[in-house]
Amino acid sequence: MKTPKRILPLIEDGLVDEVIRRLMSGKEADVFMVRCGNEIRCAKVYKEASKRSFKKAVEYQEGRKVKNSRRARAMQKGSKFGRQQQEDIWQNAEVDALYKLAAAGVRVPEPYGCFDGVLLMELITDEDGDVAPRLNDVSMSKEQAIEDHAEIMHYVMLMLSVGLIHGDLSEFNVLVDDYGPVIIDLPQAVNAAANNNAKRMLTRDVDNMTRYYSQYAPELLQTNYAKEMWALFEAAELNADTELTGQFSEVEKNADVDSVMEEIKAALEEEQKRQERIKESLGDAEV
Repeated sequence: MKTPKRILPLIEDGLVDEVIRRLMSGKEADVFMVRCGNEIRCAKVYKEASKRSFKKAVEYQEGRKVKNSRRARAMQKGSKFGRQQQEDIWQNAEVDALYKLAAAGVRVPEPYGCFDGVLLMELITDEDGDVAPRLNDVSMSKEQAIEDHAEIMHYVMLMLSVGLIHGDLSEFNVLVDDYGPVIIDLPQAVNAAANNNAKRMLTRDVDNMTRYYSQYAPELLQTNYAKEMWALFEAAELNADTELTGQFSEVEKNADVDSVMEEIKAALEEEQKRQERIKESLGDAEV
């Protein structure tokens, strides 16, 4: 096939030897199967901002730190340089997340680097060497659904334990090989501690996955992993060894009306005494 323009520099630099075929075209990138020496990998070619259709990108970028103050100022002004810096951050966010999550124990494709808007990474395949299917193309037993759902919840928890939330997790962003689910597509990964939308995005990720697996195991709808994870995260009690239960009981404190009324009564009495003291002091002054 014709070599995509943005992959040509990688061929010239010897990073890629051949583009075999297009694997998919998505909202923020096109993915190709490529040959690198004796290995078959995939190349994710990010689309330019003007051609991307990823909605509400600003929500996902909130909280991403820029160390260089000049870059930060340029991004705020929206200059050409600033827009390019924003693009670089968007593209590098995925490779950074892949390295971080792999180190945390999450199954993700192994990254080999991002070069001018092209991310080279491991091609996830099945036992026959064919491209692994997406979760939405896979059917399973009730037992398998329960097992894989628990594994995905564990991965989401591991992500949160290192401060990241996928932000766009669904059956379309999970591949399934012979060893189980593999999480993909992370350019929008969210900084859990610095993004005001983090809790909502975590809940959406968990709900998306739970709804999908529940078509095979309806009882999964009774689980409450998102609230359990977030409560542990806020309490700084979430780590790689945390064992989730899928259950969460919100503590509801009924208002103690009598106690509240006593406090109000005491406050009124104190105010009355204060007013009396003021009157007495004014009376003394007149004398």
